[in-house]
Amino acid sequence: MRLLRRAALLLPLALAAVLPAEAQQPAPSYPNQREGTWTAPNFRFHTGQTMDVRQGYITLGEPTNPAVLILHGTYGSARGMLSPAFGGQLFGAGQPLDATRYFIIIPDSIGVANSSKPSDGMRASFPRYNYDDVVAAQHLLVTQGLGIRRLRLVLGNSMGGMMAFTWAINFPDMMDAAVPMAAQPTAMASRNWMMRRLMIETVRRDPAYNEGNYTSQPPNLRLANVFFATGTNGGNMRLQSQAPTREAADRIVEQRLAANPPADANDFIWQWDASRDYDPEPKLDRIKARLLLINSADDERNPPETGVTERALARIPNARLLLIPASAETLGHGTTGNARFWRDDLARFLQTLP
Repeated sequence: MRLLRRAALLLPLALAAVLPAEAQQPAPSYPNQREGTWTAPNFRFHTGQTMDVRQGYITLGEPTNPAVLILHGTYGSARGMLSPAFGGQLFGAGQPLDATRYFIIIPDSIGVANSSKPSDGMRASFPRYNYDDVVAAQHLLVTQGLGIRRLRLVLGNSMGGMMAFTWAINFPDMMDAAVPMAAQPTAMASRNWMMRRLMIETVRRDPAYNEGNYTSQPPNLRLANVFFATGTNGGNMRLQSQAPTREAADRIVEQRLAANPPADANDFIWQWDASRDYDPEPKLDRIKARLLLINSADDERNPPETGVTERALARIPNARLLLIPASAETLGHGTTGNARFWRDDLARFLQTLP
């Protein structure tokens, strides 16, 4: 395993935003952009429950080109990956994943957007899915729904990064390369899980939640979301530059509390809870794809100083770690959500593939 370190690129950032300003701009248009849904009949979850599972997706480019799978983060969506800060740095003409040269597949994971989710009607009786279930459904979408037999690349951010590891383990012969980001190839544990568990419990223990049978969204949903995002995202140095005084910090808190909360509490809980049994480490020897892991040195959820990532990556042949140095411009766990930090490294990595 080879570790790469380099200076972070500068980018303009909005004062109170978790994401850079360009992430909030309208998404650009891409070649042959199509949006659809596909249903996997009688899909079997790891719990043994079965149901027809609908999956939303967006594709760019032509299916005759090499296929690339892009995976979003927790409570994100396929459409979110088309933002100027992410897709706008990757899918345009001459960019690393030029949609005139690649067939880009971006699914909505189970639990969000146009895919099957608790808020469709099942509420708390919806299967308590995990990442293996989500990846298995994505595999069916790619192979049966879209007719793709091999992927040039699987690239995912945050939850999508953990799913990229899961793809590489569960379907090792399906891809040439994998680029997980803002993720670790080790068990969900430590502060990362503790904060997730506390966030989930904050919503569950709200009397208005009523065991998932609420008539209006529980008030704690907004608080839990803002608390978790602030505690595990943004970067220490960046937050210090944004909020050097209590007054500035209060303004950021007020702005975040005033933002729209997540749309549905059950969808929210199921998405975050899906990470509970994530643990690829015992199966890392299954990975055949060339792998580039991209993390940020100030990632609050995946702190590099523990050493667990480097030890685990050493077990994967042809694996490298790109660690983006922390600065006042990086955003902690949110750093990799802006492709400017790593797009050139991705381009160089793709050039090394057979």
